[in-house]
Amino acid sequence: MPYEWSDSRRHLTLWPHRSLPMGGFAVVIGLFFTLLTVPLFAMIGTVLLWGLLPFGLAALAALWFGLRLSYRSGEIVETLEIGPEETALRRRNPDGSRQEWLCNTYWARAELHRTGGKVPWYVTLTGNGRTVEIGAFLSEEERRALYGELASELAEKRRAGP
Repeated sequence: MPYEWSDSRRHLTLWPHRSLPMGGFAVVIGLFFTLLTVPLFAMIGTVLLWGLLPFGLAALAALWFGLRLSYRSGEIVETLEIGPEETALRRRNPDGSRQEWLCNTYWARAELHRTGGKVPWYVTLTGNGRTVEIGAFLSEEERRALYGELASELAEKRRAGP
């Protein structure tokens, strides 16, 4: 799963799943370039080559740009720290900006919205007068599992007290 608990389940780190590693990126671009040039070999020495070449290079550039954009959006990292007195959710966005939510641990609640959220089985944290999303980039099964773990961890911290 693209999240892990550490420090005896007090610290949670979430990140988007990457289905294509950087090595795969190079293979895809190289394979696309190779498959693009094969039909162009028959056109070498003709005017038609110069008519088709810009479109092939534009397609290659669009693939490159699309994959890089996908990698950039995958740079989101969310960290949740559940302390005895304070719970903090910090998010680093792809553009480098940061967001933070702080709440008294006793009042922090995890909520699961089966419908009505940005995605089905939407997980939020509520407390300190605010509701924030967590793990919206995870799959449905991962969000369900995350909700169960979050709810039990917060309930355990409430029972333990400060």
